[in-house]
Amino acid sequence: MSNRIGRYFQSVGFRKGDCVALIMDGRPEYVCSWLGLSKIGVVTALVNTTQRGDSLRHSLDIVRAKAVLLGTEYSDVCPEVCEDIPGFRLFAMGGGRTPPGAVSLDQVLPRISAETLSKEIDKQNFKDQLLYIYTSGTTGLPKAAIITNARAVFMGYGVHCMAGIGPEDVLYTPLPLYHTAGGVIGAGAAVLSGATVVIRSKFSASNFWKDCVRYDCTAAQYIGEICRYLLATPPSEDDRRHRVRIMFGNGLRPQIWQEFVTRFRIPTVGEFYGSTEGNANLINIWNKVGSVGYVPWFAKPFYPLKLLKVDPETNEILRDANGRCIRCRQGEPGVLVGDINKKKIVTNFNGYVDKGATEQKILRDVFRKGDSYFNTGDILVEGELGYLYFKDRTGDTFRWRGENISTSEVEAVISNIVGLKDVIVYGVEIPNVEGRAGMAAILDESKSLDWSRLEEGMRRKLSSFARPLFVRILRQLPMTSTFKLKKIDLQKEGYNPNLIQDPLYFFDSKSGTYTRLTPQLYDEIVSNVVRL
Repeated sequence: MSNRIGRYFQSVGFRKGDCVALIMDGRPEYVCSWLGLSKIGVVTALVNTTQRGDSLRHSLDIVRAKAVLLGTEYSDVCPEVCEDIPGFRLFAMGGGRTPPGAVSLDQVLPRISAETLSKEIDKQNFKDQLLYIYTSGTTGLPKAAIITNARAVFMGYGVHCMAGIGPEDVLYTPLPLYHTAGGVIGAGAAVLSGATVVIRSKFSASNFWKDCVRYDCTAAQYIGEICRYLLATPPSEDDRRHRVRIMFGNGLRPQIWQEFVTRFRIPTVGEFYGSTEGNANLINIWNKVGSVGYVPWFAKPFYPLKLLKVDPETNEILRDANGRCIRCRQGEPGVLVGDINKKKIVTNFNGYVDKGATEQKILRDVFRKGDSYFNTGDILVEGELGYLYFKDRTGDTFRWRGENISTSEVEAVISNIVGLKDVIVYGVEIPNVEGRAGMAAILDESKSLDWSRLEEGMRRKLSSFARPLFVRILRQLPMTSTFKLKKIDLQKEGYNPNLIQDPLYFFDSKSGTYTRLTPQLYDEIVSNVVRL
């Protein structure tokens, strides 16, 4: 199929360097599409299938896409966005309705030769661009990260090297194929290592282990909050009836790690750290609970990752009297950066299609004049023996009562207290009060939140300065497609009951309980009548 796709697009005028946007649910044709286009040097932009309107138009514009290859399940998505783009072309694949003006590939591909495009493939090299993958940030318009052939091979084949995934394995991935984890690392297990990959187009907690049993999976992927969702499902015989020997991904919280591997009998967890565009990559394949990676002492001098000191209040990177950045000591949190070396595949930073966005992620003159590092924006800390642990994202940590509060740590504690419900923690400003007060947004669709349990649990497990002053009860949860909880919009909305329809609560320090936040109480707080 990939040969047919490559030959067809070549026959209708597409050439090396052109870009085709791909909008399709996860299925084998998805991988065949970008693989076939790559054989003639065409770059595929893997568009988030949830994008619509201006966001979708932006994603097509920034990569200068000449066409969209559309799964017919999204026939209604593109026409209104694409119709005013001169010379834009539309192709469709799937059993559904082909949109007006689109070429049905299901009809034309069977007539195309499946012979390998040997001459065209010979013209490609490791530095050529293969894919554009959009960052799934929690706010703002998406940025298109550049994935070269070399980077795709490095990420995909890394699964084989680090996790031992090979031709005898069956890998289960419920992740979207338009992001790196599912689309490059997961698909790469088949393309580069010969493993069988089972694709589920949409994640389902209730069907996760059923699928693993049905398809006799030996490995599985996770990301974000997936492991917590699995723990929240009722116990089942499938929890231990599967043959999964390893799960790998990122985002398994330390607070549920041991409970997760015990309940589901997972022999090995491969927790890794990295980003689509970044050159700072780590992996913990040794079952060290909570760690995102390991750098042994003898590798530190030449391994390209460093932790830099930051201001505890502003999270700005600190520099010494000579203008150089300061390395963190063991046990001292700092921002993780990766040395940019364009001569090496592993440490080069290809950045984004937007050069301005690329420059914003580069830190210069770090240890000597002229050097450059990729700034991850993430706060990590090195523990004993070289294991590294994720603390928070820059900007997520806030200061209250003279103490630094890690939102991710407080989120994990509260989530455990309230039965693994979704929780988002952030800092909010109170007029004329130093720092930011903690606020927690808790998803409670069934209206079953046990306030007594919440208050008692926070008293026992959180320091007084870390307990959220405000609580917002959500009926719906803002979340990215890679199961990351959005908090920027919630933080901007704050705690004003005159503007927010969700129930709001305020912690009464005298009674040690949460009380309903009324407009009158709100006015007393912001006018400093209520002393905090």
